[in-house]
Amino acid sequence: MDKAMKVVALALVLMVVNNIGFGEAQSICNMPIAGLYACRPAVTPPNPTAPTAQCCMALGQADLHCFCAYRNSGALSSFGIDPNLAMQLPKRCNISKSPNC
Repeated sequence: MDKAMKVVALALVLMVVNNIGFGEAQSICNMPIAGLYACRPAVTPPNPTAPTAQCCMALGQADLHCFCAYRNSGALSSFGIDPNLAMQLPKRCNISKSPNC
């Protein structure tokens, strides 16, 4: 992982920790951290699982266009998430508002 990717990953972790420290609602792109964790097995290679109901419910409330900004940033890959699998998740959850990014 190059230095820029590590900086992006560290910044994301610090943002999450900062939110936890102040007791604020924890989310990324309007998706709760618990929803992100629920979706992780479905977007982690080499053997991604089917998305759970909890994952799909959280994803249905998320700002999917916001996630487009993370697709090519390297941040997803730094957490072991395959960006291509992540972009397929709305379709796998039968969410009609899938972004074209």
